[in-house]
Amino acid sequence: MGLKSPIPLEDMKFNVPVPYSLHVDRDLLEVTKAKLSLSRYPEEQTDFNENNWGQGAKVSRVKQLAEFWKEEYDWEEEERRLNQAFNHFLVKLNVPGYGSLVLHYTHTQSSRPNAIPLLFSHGWPGSFVEAVRVVSPLTMPESANDPAFHFVAPSIPGFGFSPAPTKSGVGPNVVAHAYKILMTEVLGYPKFVTQGGDFGSFITRSIAIQYPQVVRAQHLNMFPVAPPTLWSAPRAYLRWCMSALTYSEFEHQALKIRRNFEQDQSGYLEEQKTRPQTLGVALGDSPVGLLAWFVEKFHDWGDVHEAFNDADIITLVMMHWIQGATPGLRFYREAFGRGEREAEKTFETYVAAPTGVSMYAKEQLHCPRDWAAQAANIQFWKEYERGGHFSSLERPEVFVQDVRAFFSSVAALKSYARE
Repeated sequence: MGLKSPIPLEDMKFNVPVPYSLHVDRDLLEVTKAKLSLSRYPEEQTDFNENNWGQGAKVSRVKQLAEFWKEEYDWEEEERRLNQAFNHFLVKLNVPGYGSLVLHYTHTQSSRPNAIPLLFSHGWPGSFVEAVRVVSPLTMPESANDPAFHFVAPSIPGFGFSPAPTKSGVGPNVVAHAYKILMTEVLGYPKFVTQGGDFGSFITRSIAIQYPQVVRAQHLNMFPVAPPTLWSAPRAYLRWCMSALTYSEFEHQALKIRRNFEQDQSGYLEEQKTRPQTLGVALGDSPVGLLAWFVEKFHDWGDVHEAFNDADIITLVMMHWIQGATPGLRFYREAFGRGEREAEKTFETYVAAPTGVSMYAKEQLHCPRDWAAQAANIQFWKEYERGGHFSSLERPEVFVQDVRAFFSSVAALKSYARE
């Protein structure tokens, strides 16, 4: 119950894309409605008002969304919308050091002869759906003066329509290797640029570290680098020590939000990176449980809440409900658990490729520019008073504007053009 493949996965040939139309087993849709109808909810305590999410997801909001999911939400219409917005494919890859992986990806080619291949990497609790509002303007710009891109948006294995790995070991580095194979060997792009947020920032950093010759520039909307030290970045460290006098209001607020995340909002991360399967059994069997787990993140990490209607939220949840939640949670263990610090290491290595960063006020893990300069060749930096973790959905016009501006900059174009 769940994913439907056009051909048996074992019959797929390596590096041969299979055109794909999104389709979910209708039995799953019926079971989901039945489970929603049997949900039970806790009582809200009277000293927490409707605007106080200090205990987590508000029961009233979860109830309202669950009722909408059960009575009004139309997944079949969402399938049609996503099938129209993207060209979908499945491909089997042989990843050295790991083995066989099947990826779902979308590939939208521009008609412009000078279009630049762009790899868009999503995170959690996101999915390729985060690209739905930006794919068209980036591939088919209205103005001849705006750059165009061949847009590739894969799904992390176990997320959305990428089948879950059958054995452990698939973290950012393996996914980075798989994405590099997808771009260079399957799609025939010997060089490309990247964009990433959340897990996508770790994955795209890993590609640039492993394959500096193919990643020519990258744009990030999350930059979780460690604070500077007197040895790693002495000027940034001293400026930090005197931050009361030297930091802008935006930088003060950025670090306040970061501290709040680390102290009050990161419990989910500890659970997902240590015991994802226990949590996955619960969330993978309860649509209202998974909904509550996600709605808290959309509330706390988002800023432009009017950008998400109820159907948008349920569709984002569906991308993890389809495979039962657990595969997406396991990715945290691979990235941050097992004592290997795989994800963290990607921001402890300097990346020489020209890097652009867009910082949105409610992004949970952002930093001052001189912190980021410890780990990247920063050539573009923008700060926005409005926007959050889901920038391509919350502020798609600004997202597109920055991607265009950075990748058409002298630094990015020079890097892309080099032999």
